[in-house]
Amino acid sequence: MIAEDSWLDLKGKVAVVTGAVGGMGQKITEELAKQGVNVALVDIQMDRTESYAKEISEKYPVETIAVSCDTANEDNVKSAVQTVVDKFDRVDILINTAAILRSSLFEDLSLADWKKTLDINLTGYFLMSQHFGRVMIKQGKGTLIHISTMLSKFPETYSGAYSVSKAGVNMLSKQMAAEWGQYGIRSNCILPSLVQTPLSKDFYADPEVLKERERVTASKRIGTLDDIANAVLYLASDRSEYTNGGELTVEGGLGIMMGDQIAKPGGRREYALKHK
Repeated sequence: MIAEDSWLDLKGKVAVVTGAVGGMGQKITEELAKQGVNVALVDIQMDRTESYAKEISEKYPVETIAVSCDTANEDNVKSAVQTVVDKFDRVDILINTAAILRSSLFEDLSLADWKKTLDINLTGYFLMSQHFGRVMIKQGKGTLIHISTMLSKFPETYSGAYSVSKAGVNMLSKQMAAEWGQYGIRSNCILPSLVQTPLSKDFYADPEVLKERERVTASKRIGTLDDIANAVLYLASDRSEYTNGGELTVEGGLGIMMGDQIAKPGGRREYALKHK
């Protein structure tokens, strides 16, 4: 069922979602469809992508298409753009979610893993944005949304090139916003952290890890895929039309809690009560 009289007013728009059968990509795709958005699902796992595209179109009265694409391969990207335009005639929204993380000590990080991470996490975002951006320039309007991370601001230790690649995504988005704003195009990043996804669920199965991660957020809870999808819907809609080149943090206040991590005798709250 499509949301009727939605504040977001997204019904009938066309969105492209990369990494469409990843946990985050799936949730974003479904929430877009709930709003009446037609979706091109882009992923390299074609069987799963076709299956999920069919599931979404059967569940909601929207059109979907599955597109096989290695987003770091320019020929693949060009073909994907043509496929989407042939199907829908236009593209209103591009959401880049495809990404990998290769754990490694930095001194042991192989050049192959460095290049692979940058290829998928940064070059893929560049190519998809550039080629779909050309379509949007001709249209005179479009919205680019890039899933980055709070770990683009603070290094994720022992995770190879991950933080470096995502820091690049932030600047990529700003540059496109600065150059393409004149054409009616907006480009923004979403910076999640401490969100439970299919890939991270094992972390939260450990009660001590869960407790500690909840402790370091202002909201004292772990994020959900709904939290990310809701941010995407807002940035995809014209309700955010004066937001361009921005970084929307979706991390429960993790970034403001640095001072709270600094120890005081007996505990910070207890110290304040004792010395007021």
